[in-house]
Amino acid sequence: MLPDAITENNPASAVLTVSALNQQVARLLERSIPLTWVAGEVSNFIRAASGHWYFTLKDAHAQVRAVMFKSRTLATGFIPREGEQVEVRALVTLYAPRGDYQLSVEGMRRAGLGNLFEAFLQLKQKLTQEGLFSGERKQELPPYPGCIGIVTSPQAAALRDILTTLQRRAPHVRLILYPTPVQGSGSAASISKMIELAGVRAECDVLIVARGGGSIEDLWSFNDERVARSVAACPIPVITGIGHETDFTIADFAADLRAPTPTAAAEIAVTPRTDLMQLLNSAGKKMRHAVHQRMDTHAQTLDHLTRRLISPIAYVKHERLKLNSNLLRLRHAKTMTLQQSAMQFQQLKQQFIALHPDTSPAKNHLQHLARRLRQSAHRQVNHQKQLVHNLCGQLELLNPRRTLERGYAILRDEHNVIIKTPGQLCTQTHVTVTLAEGDVGLEISDVRRLLT
Repeated sequence: MLPDAITENNPASAVLTVSALNQQVARLLERSIPLTWVAGEVSNFIRAASGHWYFTLKDAHAQVRAVMFKSRTLATGFIPREGEQVEVRALVTLYAPRGDYQLSVEGMRRAGLGNLFEAFLQLKQKLTQEGLFSGERKQELPPYPGCIGIVTSPQAAALRDILTTLQRRAPHVRLILYPTPVQGSGSAASISKMIELAGVRAECDVLIVARGGGSIEDLWSFNDERVARSVAACPIPVITGIGHETDFTIADFAADLRAPTPTAAAEIAVTPRTDLMQLLNSAGKKMRHAVHQRMDTHAQTLDHLTRRLISPIAYVKHERLKLNSNLLRLRHAKTMTLQQSAMQFQQLKQQFIALHPDTSPAKNHLQHLARRLRQSAHRQVNHQKQLVHNLCGQLELLNPRRTLERGYAILRDEHNVIIKTPGQLCTQTHVTVTLAEGDVGLEISDVRRLLT
């Protein structure tokens, strides 16, 4: 059903533009038909410079335009050919400028290969999670292999391409063929067995696993889990050259290096003989230059040593003269050293006597000062003793207890205040009388004052 905006129930003023109409139809198609798989034959295929694919998908009775944008084509893995049967996963939409409905393709696979493709993706995911494709386990290729093993069919065109390439680039490299069928029933087990055999025999430096192009069914042996595990476990670096540039197999992911074609695998495996010869010639030139330079250096050293070389008799005579001269110098030095030492000893002795101080006067003066110090200290101590004795006598005279011993007394009231006048007392007041030998408590019965 069309939207209400274009039904007869709307007023005549609700008129849509063509653009608005196409936009509503496009939204209606996208909501009504979900993302789905559509099978058909590729026709009028155009690969634009932008990377987008434009084509028509048709069958015996109808056709529909389709577009697949660059971001989606990169994940397809192959380029469809005119007349090829494919299955596309697409969204039905409308191309507004022309008003044509079309398919916006999200994914594509060759017709009838859906199950194989799903199996391919499942196995790839499984082995990826196991780390079988990890870059850390990849082996480096030897720069100058002496022997290359080839796992392929003896009747395959891929073998002829590899042999031709290796003969042209590196005829000196030894080749070993591990023959195996690369297509059909039992081929996967045979390929796996040959790879394992090459690893056990260890007679090659590099192993090439190759096959020419074909459909996904033709290449399916290299999508077998046994082949992938054999490639990953092989102790020899493995290069895969399977199918065309757009063909990818599980064995390619497990290999140490993937080449786009069998010919490219052969080119990658070896360094061209011409390059090796150029490298060898360059190394030879450097070596010859180094040898000549070393010989020139040694020749100059030999000339220098030759000039320094003298007759052994003349050398012995010269050394004897040097020995006699050193002997005379030693004797003279011994005599002169003893004489100089004796003279230096006398000089030092005289200097010591001259500089030795006479401490007797200072010692006597020190003893005199010590006696004076002791006498002064003794007098000072006696003077201080006498002064202390005099002060003790004066203190004794002023001692209140002496006064009390002569019959006097000290009166204190209840608050321990000394009573000096009768006015401080009243009858029946308790007082404390301090005598020479103790205190006495009294009660006042009468208070009389002296008349002046």
